[in-house]
Amino acid sequence: MSDITRIDQNARRSRASVFGDLVFLAGQVADTKTADITQQTKEALAKVDDMLARAGTDKSRLLSVQVWLKSMDDFDAMNAVYDAWVVPGNAPTRACGKVELADPAYRIEVIAIAARG
Repeated sequence: MSDITRIDQNARRSRASVFGDLVFLAGQVADTKTADITQQTKEALAKVDDMLARAGTDKSRLLSVQVWLKSMDDFDAMNAVYDAWVVPGNAPTRACGKVELADPAYRIEVIAIAARG
């Protein structure tokens, strides 16, 4: 049986968990809470990139992405950034929905699962 590796763990959560050849990311949000959706999306996706690298993989190995938006009014602007970020020919499955985020300043949260190896 494979061991579980937890990355950037505290008492409540790990930012990533690795089990076998799978990487599960916690929700990634922007650092700049006052930014518009374009900047918040760039920052959240940069954090996805960073966490994937820390887990030994990258966005070309994404299997699934969930995008949570504060408002569906941000859908087109978020997609403009997301579409430029995703690796052509390696688009993961994706779901996107409007949710009430834990901090109302956040406009987006991104959750992902990727393969390693």
